[in-house]
Parts: sequence; structure tokens; C-alpha cells
Amino acid sequence: MHRTNENSQQWRNGDSGVKYLGRGPHIDWGVVKFLPGETLGAHLHNAVEETFYFSQGAPLMIIDSVEFRVEPGDCFRVEPGEVHNIINDTGHPVTAVFIKAPFDPDDKVAVK
Repeated sequence: MHRTNENSQQWRNGDSGVKYLGRGPHIDWGVVKFLPGETLGAHLHNAVEETFYFSQGAPLMIIDSVEFRVEPGDCFRVEPGEVHNIINDTGHPVTAVFIKAPFDPDDKVAVK
């Protein structure tokens, strides 16, 4: 059993970024916040599937060069090998829940 509260965790970048709520042994998951102008950074995973559920904001989600304008409530499952990025090109904060499985914190490949 593992219990945590989002309010007891810190954003990676101070007021934005990733906030992990669970790390292993089977999944990584948490919340991510993008301020206007921030991006996730294009990357892929070799073996990990990543799911994003957007609760606030309307960023641009790019998966394998296909662009999607997000609406709150949208959910995207990104398969291993798919290059993905999130760009907050709006004037408002964006928040999303993310889940990565299986747990492999080293399975991230940055793509330019």
C-alpha cells in the first residue's frame, strides 16, 4: 500500500514541471504542469507506454509528427517508440495526469 497527497509534493521546476506521486515498482505516475511557453520536450520510450489525461488547458500534443489540439478531458496513450511532445502555446497553465508502465525510469530517449 502506498498513500500520498499531491499537495505534499513539489513541482520539479518550482511552480511547474513533473510531480511524481508514485515511482515503481510497476508504474510511474503523477501530475505535470506546463506554464505558458513550456514544453515537455520531444522524446520516446523503447519499452514504456505513457498515458496522459488532461484536466486543465488546451496545449498542443504532438505524436509522431501529428498535432492534436487538446481539450480538458482528453486522454492519449502513447505506445513505445512513438515520439511525443506537449507544447503549451496558450496563455494559460496546463495540467495533466501521466502514467508510465512498466516501471523503467531509464527508458527515455530525447529526440531533436
